[in-house]
Amino acid sequence: MDDIPTADELFARPFFFCGIGGSGMLPLSQIVKGRGAEVAGSDRGRDQGHTPGKFAALEAQGFALHPQDGSGIVSKDQILVASAAVEDTVPEVVRAEELGCLRMSRAELNSILFNTAGAGLAVAGTSGKSTVTGMLGWIMHAAGREPTVMNGAVMKNFVAEERPNASAVIGGRSIYVSEVDESDGSIALYRPAVGVLLNVSLDHKSMDELRALFGDFLGRSRIAVVNADDPEALALLPRANEAITFGIEQEKAQIGVVSGSVAEGPIRQAAMVIDRHDGSEHALMLAMPGRHNLSNALAAIAAAAAAGVPVAASVAALAEFKGLARRFDLIGVTAAGVAVIDDFGHNPEKCAATLRTLKAHEGRVIAFFQPHGYGPLRQMGAELAETFARELDAEDRTILCDPVYFGGTTDRSEGSERIVRLIEQAGGHAEYIPTRKACGDRIACIARPNDRVVVMGARDDTLSEFARDLFQRLG
Repeated sequence: MDDIPTADELFARPFFFCGIGGSGMLPLSQIVKGRGAEVAGSDRGRDQGHTPGKFAALEAQGFALHPQDGSGIVSKDQILVASAAVEDTVPEVVRAEELGCLRMSRAELNSILFNTAGAGLAVAGTSGKSTVTGMLGWIMHAAGREPTVMNGAVMKNFVAEERPNASAVIGGRSIYVSEVDESDGSIALYRPAVGVLLNVSLDHKSMDELRALFGDFLGRSRIAVVNADDPEALALLPRANEAITFGIEQEKAQIGVVSGSVAEGPIRQAAMVIDRHDGSEHALMLAMPGRHNLSNALAAIAAAAAAGVPVAASVAALAEFKGLARRFDLIGVTAAGVAVIDDFGHNPEKCAATLRTLKAHEGRVIAFFQPHGYGPLRQMGAELAETFARELDAEDRTILCDPVYFGGTTDRSEGSERIVRLIEQAGGHAEYIPTRKACGDRIACIARPNDRVVVMGARDDTLSEFARDLFQRLG
């Protein structure tokens, strides 16, 4: 393999993205193409006929798509971008090795773009990264800063007919806003001008590993933005060089809310934001429910302040923020009052935030959960079971199907059955139904007026189709 080229040399060479439809790969491929590089790709989901609209949109934007059979790798000059999880037996990887192509991970490529920008704004934490990245990107856009934004979710404010999969914004090179991932350790590659730490909780790694990764992240950030309400995040504050804190509950947080000012509704909320640097107060209207989203808004406001955007301008921008696809995304409400919500919740903290938002208002909850892999289920299955049992009441129902699986050699010996047993042992009510179709049949059978049905899971774009189809059936 060649040595990794400089940023300028990168974009003179053609790129090939293996798994181009993935939530991390798709926006990065759009940014690379926006920088003038030739970009092609393949995706197992495309070959299997999943989400054809997404791939048709990519082709319409000029991406050359190939079957995942190695046929798209034709020159040693190509740079193969593949996640660390892609196995060496995948045809593109085999062919690239034969030709001597440079292989880069998604994070390696993104970190080069990030670190060579005028200022990199990184959003880290085990929950809320995509939402805060979208909020911060929108604030910087509204402030005229022309940011480039790398996100793992579609940002509704940036969706256009010609770009329906707007998980990236191709802006200038002075501001680069990106979520950064701790699950594979790649957060260590980034050198932020502004580094945001939202929370530290169990996900793909142990707590000790997470504390080390996030602490080092704060130490590399020129200015750290830290959630003062999260004890684990706050404990890492001494690692920061310079810091701005935010929080709802913590009265010493520099960006906070006026006590008693929060007004919550089922689809929106309001609060009076206080900038304790100067004591100024600003009325925030947010078209997203849930205390976690208020906290996310404070994080984005604080990060923008660290980048030189006044708090008043950030609050005004967030009034126009439309949210993200699959982040408490209301599909609709039937004539009988059954609401269907599409949500990315997949780890204990994300699921808890979504369930608490639902339980803050009247109505039974039917929570459908598709685990995002067999490995994550082994890592956090007990905590997930505890979350569903704790957050839902006796009248609520949890329904699990088999974990998402697109092929490969992962150990599938422990699945969703174990989680259902753990939920029931903890006093909750859960059902294991192997196929997603059968889960839909079951939900359609048991749903009653004024229920809230939430579809939860990650790494599978077809969950949104499932949620829309379920809404049609219930309607």
